[in-house]
Amino acid sequence: MEKTLQKNYTLPMLMMFALFFMIAFVTGLQNPLGVIVKEQFGLANWQSQLGNAANFIAYAFMGVPAGYLLQRIGYKRTALLAIAVGFVGVSVIFSGGYVATLAPEGHANMSGFYIYLLGAFIGGFSVCMLNTVVNPMLNTIGGGGNRGNQMVQFGGSCNSFGATIVPILGGYLMGADKTILGTENALWLAMSIFALAFVVLYLTDIPEPFVVSSEKDENDKHSALSFRHFKLGALAIFVYVGVEVGIANIANLYMTAPVEPLQEGVPAGLGIDETTAGMIVGIYWLLMLVGRLIGGAIGARISSKTMLTVVSSAGIALVLLAMFLPQIGVMMPAFDKSTLAFSLKAVPVNIMLLMLCGLCTSIMWGGIFNLAVEGLGKYTSMASGLFMVMVCGGGILPAIQGWIADIAGYMASYWVIILAMAYMLFYALVGSKNVNTDIVVE
Repeated sequence: MEKTLQKNYTLPMLMMFALFFMIAFVTGLQNPLGVIVKEQFGLANWQSQLGNAANFIAYAFMGVPAGYLLQRIGYKRTALLAIAVGFVGVSVIFSGGYVATLAPEGHANMSGFYIYLLGAFIGGFSVCMLNTVVNPMLNTIGGGGNRGNQMVQFGGSCNSFGATIVPILGGYLMGADKTILGTENALWLAMSIFALAFVVLYLTDIPEPFVVSSEKDENDKHSALSFRHFKLGALAIFVYVGVEVGIANIANLYMTAPVEPLQEGVPAGLGIDETTAGMIVGIYWLLMLVGRLIGGAIGARISSKTMLTVVSSAGIALVLLAMFLPQIGVMMPAFDKSTLAFSLKAVPVNIMLLMLCGLCTSIMWGGIFNLAVEGLGKYTSMASGLFMVMVCGGGILPAIQGWIADIAGYMASYWVIILAMAYMLFYALVGSKNVNTDIVVE
């Protein structure tokens, strides 16, 4: 492996960065779509997160198979298959928009909602396989350790860029009727990106560092699950993805919910229009981009353990302040759809603090992944697949948070985020130590 890493992998590295962007684009579509289906189908907060949940729960089904695919058919063919599946997923969401219109005027056909959920689920298969490819590849190209973390952080920057523009595009390209079909321009764009990525990747040479033969070593009694720090790291990824998604999605629901609810028992919101709210949520993802660029710049000099400790502690502090400070008004930049220009919008300071959490969540993924696979050697490929299973937390935790928001209010739901960040702090300080160094990994 040492000699392999001396080769020039600039083009494969750029391709992995592009795939990171696609992962964010597909995943991020569920945020604006969650607001749309809530209004179109008259859903509760927790129900509006089911598309997001379907997208992430797909990881639980595809994570291990994706790891096997990586081992058996290699990085390139696994990524090509993932892109094709992603195209199908977006197409199914598109068709759900048409089915939803097959109802009496003023109503929505719920079959369209279920087809939308199926499309989100299929899209989850795609992003799971892509994640299984890009994370170990970038970590390997970087040579593991701090350099490997640095590469994953730079890849995460591309992920954040995609996540930043999705809510903005979702708000800008959203039709006046606020329906799934009203976002057809965004869906066409997504399908075009998949088609272009397939062609470009097909023409690109990708190294295959972890492809193994079909013969199984019957004498090997160990696996990635033999390592305590990997198992605890997989749980850390479960809660992390829930934190990353939950902070933004629930904030978006909070901002767009009416100030005076139409029925008793429904939590009050801020009454901000979807376009403005989408832009403000975009700031969260933009700050994740900034944080990952900073993480990439300093990643070779500062350990993943230190970085994860600092951002987990800071994230806990920001969320606690957001929960308990009074709703003092502050100005934040937002996109005005009518003038196609940026302007300042008044929002509560609580929202600003939650958006600032993007700086903290930005480097958590790379730090956790780097710590969890450190020292795994030949078990890295399957570890990446098992890792992806736990990404389903991005669907489960926000749904739980949405349920708590329905019964206790939006800000009270952020106790879920506090508990999850506390676990990541524990993992950074204690759980990330490799106590199984006696296992042979060559």
